[in-house]
Amino acid sequence: MTRIGGALLSLVAFLAVWKLATVVGGYPDYILPPPEAVVERGGRAIGSGLLWEHTAVTLLEIVLGFAVGATAAVITGTALGKSILVERVLSPYIVAAQAVPILALAPLLDIWFGGGLLARVVICALIVFFPIAIATMVGIRSTDPLLAEMLRSLGASGSQRTRLLEIPSALPVLFGGLRVGVTLAVIGAVVAEWAGAGTGLGVLINIANQGLFDTPLMFVALTTLAVIGLVFYGLVVAVERRLVSR
Repeated sequence: MTRIGGALLSLVAFLAVWKLATVVGGYPDYILPPPEAVVERGGRAIGSGLLWEHTAVTLLEIVLGFAVGATAAVITGTALGKSILVERVLSPYIVAAQAVPILALAPLLDIWFGGGLLARVVICALIVFFPIAIATMVGIRSTDPLLAEMLRSLGASGSQRTRLLEIPSALPVLFGGLRVGVTLAVIGAVVAEWAGAGTGLGVLINIANQGLFDTPLMFVALTTLAVIGLVFYGLVVAVERRLVSR
């Protein structure tokens, strides 16, 4: 209850500062709308079905992109952690790909993968991939060598050591990467939609900002993205608490 109470208190304080800024500054709604204007616009967007339509698309992209990116990252990170040769071969390409801004790559990927859902999932997966892969590699290499040697002396195969020792030992670090990755998945979905999409919260932000000058609607879309990020982050933390013993 203390944690929930603290969160609610901080939310009230944030809304109060926001309202105070609009009153003192005297800003028009198209520059900084007051909280009640955003709530009212959100109610209309929900009632008309507009918000649901765009949110459903973005949610699908986030879930698929995170699932694909995290799965590929765990497999790759495990290989990097277990083999110095694999790390030497793959690391330069992984780091180089991460160094190129995904916003610059997104239009090209959108063309390559046909501009549909597949393209947006790929873009989202790419932005999720790096932190989870590195966290997995670090976690695998943090395995106690004495326990690994004991399993080897008992005749455990490489796959058995990975499944029974290395992956469980890597979980605390891996979940750190998953926490980062799940928030990046939200960003990746928006970037993918900006590269070329007809629906999604990223598209709704562009429509509200550039097409309609409807700043309250833009705030509604941004708030929805923030809530989605918090929910998915909370789900990862909940799974971590069940799987990782403190």
